[in-house]
Amino acid sequence: MLYGLTVICAFLLAGELLSRLAALPVPGAVLGMLLFTGWMLLRKDIEPRVARVGAGLLRYLPLLFVPAGVGLVELGPRLAHEGVAMIVVLVLSTAITLGVTALTLQWLLRRRARG
Repeated sequence: MLYGLTVICAFLLAGELLSRLAALPVPGAVLGMLLFTGWMLLRKDIEPRVARVGAGLLRYLPLLFVPAGVGLVELGPRLAHEGVAMIVVLVLSTAITLGVTALTLQWLLRRRARG
């Protein structure tokens, strides 16, 4: 478990360092995920110890939505004014994310079947 957590944290740290040192407008966590994805693609496999830790962390993912919900409650007056635009943006960004994720999964599955 310690190995898996160390690997995940190392990629998060690498992403944060890259983001700050290169002054990139991309969050370090996103860069860390991209680096982690590249590492897994190069390995052509997911390290089982890392997969176990990742699965364990995913169980607690819904907890990350609590602060976002609290933030929405505090934005009450602004939501009344800009709520429709925010909902449109949320729906579109969710649809785009789902589409890109589905295409990526199809590509990875085809690649895995070939190789």
